[in-house]
Amino acid sequence: MVKHFVKKLERTFLLGFKALLFVVLFVIFFGLFGLVEPELFRFSRTAGISMSTFVIAGLCLIKIYGGFAIGIKKTKEIVYSVFLATFITDVISYFELSIMRINFPNQNFWHDLFALVGIVILQTVMINIFASLGNYWYFEINPPAKVLVVYGNKEGLVNFVAKINKYKKQYEITSLINVQDETLEQMILDNQMVFLYSIADVDKRRLLEYCYQHDKVTFITPELSDIITKHSIHTLVDDVTVLESRVTGLTFEQSVVKRACDILVSGIGLIIASPVMLLEALAIKLEDGGPVFFKQPRVTKDGKAFNVLKFRTMIVDADKNKKRLASEGDDRITKVGKVLRKLRIDELPQFLNILKGEMSIVGPRPEQVEITEKYVEILPEFKYRLKVKAGLTGLAQILGKYNTTPKDKLILDLMYIEQYSIWVDLKLMLQTAKVLFKSDSTEGVQGEFPIELVKHSEDFDGHGEPKE
Repeated sequence: MVKHFVKKLERTFLLGFKALLFVVLFVIFFGLFGLVEPELFRFSRTAGISMSTFVIAGLCLIKIYGGFAIGIKKTKEIVYSVFLATFITDVISYFELSIMRINFPNQNFWHDLFALVGIVILQTVMINIFASLGNYWYFEINPPAKVLVVYGNKEGLVNFVAKINKYKKQYEITSLINVQDETLEQMILDNQMVFLYSIADVDKRRLLEYCYQHDKVTFITPELSDIITKHSIHTLVDDVTVLESRVTGLTFEQSVVKRACDILVSGIGLIIASPVMLLEALAIKLEDGGPVFFKQPRVTKDGKAFNVLKFRTMIVDADKNKKRLASEGDDRITKVGKVLRKLRIDELPQFLNILKGEMSIVGPRPEQVEITEKYVEILPEFKYRLKVKAGLTGLAQILGKYNTTPKDKLILDLMYIEQYSIWVDLKLMLQTAKVLFKSDSTEGVQGEFPIELVKHSEDFDGHGEPKE
């Protein structure tokens, strides 16, 4: 009875729970700082401005970093995202308070610093508690949804199913079924959610309408046409609804603003990072005496090639015998190189590429010339990502992993290009912090197939690999 009541008011409870966490974070910050600065406990301009800054910055950053996604993300992911947003909010508010209190007689740098450290520790504890309790409560009243995976092309299906199975509390795959199976419609009715994987457009439209008709939540793996449709503009021709898709690229104004941002951010980045870059160069030189920098032809806007600049992380002439991508445990990577790659600071020299106008701060990852040519042969749509300059960071770099397929990375790049705005660039620059302090996942699909197939097991061999 209680569970049913809570389920009925689930959204209200979630909103209240999220608001309570934010209030707790707010109270911790100003409560502890109030101990070293009693002025914050009184109504004053300093208190009003600093509190307003904390609220505005906190809400914006939590939104940018993914929100307090109870029931959607794993507890660890929620804690990391909310912690990062809160920490940046704390730093912004701390510096603002320091500037506003510069002439206060009781200001003490060490007291303020110790207070900030205590604040971060307490907030981290509370974020962990709220995220754990929130997910525990959510999954107590929301058992895993029964999921059906409908596939057309079996290529990559095993990996796709393995990724769904990482979220066992959200999804329980009951079966995999081919899109041409005669029992498909009944199987859809027997499940709560449907994943459509690599389905032809004609079948996709049919199944989407059928699922919509029977109130089934549907997930699809998008193609280029889906990306174009998603970002189309609704308009009317007389009284007929149409979706307008314009292939215009960046406007002149957007190009000017983007270039100005690139110059500003890369310039500041070089100044701030210069001490670190000097240490990197010295460490590389001392290890083997080889060149500090590594140059390689990469592709940017309109297919133009340029030499990308990076700190060398591999042995000299690493590709002398045969060119190949770096892999986990690659014996060509030097000791210093392993550290630079792990800390993600080997690409700092690319700020120079950005200043020269060869790259942008945000954009698709610059690929090697040979790899780009091969990708275009397999995926003709790959050339569309060359409508904008290559970037130091971007949607695919932030959301993708080492084992993300080229097609999935391409979809992310195309989504960025289609929804481009200065605001999107700003969000992605801020979200890059999540990648800098979090190592990429290199997990692969190994061993047996991750679920026991109820039917259609004849389509797979004993190791869960699709049969030819």
